[in-house]
Amino acid sequence: MAWQIDKIINVANQLNNTGSTGASTGERIAAAFVLNRMDYLPDSYSDAVEAWERLDPQWQYYVKRIKRDFMHRIE
Repeated sequence: MAWQIDKIINVANQLNNTGSTGASTGERIAAAFVLNRMDYLPDSYSDAVEAWERLDPQWQYYVKRIKRDFMHRIE
């Protein structure tokens, strides 16, 4: 598994457990999409489409892969 997938899962779990994270902007955006929680997007991204486009295609793929294969790892 790519380290990026593991990182996004960890950030998603941090957000679920505490509502905050020290993760990078891209990691936080990816985690918000994994969780389907647009309220977890960084404040500078009020538009979901803009946030999605902030992720490069590889990170968009990681989000889709987590949603398809790794949701069991989300706490």
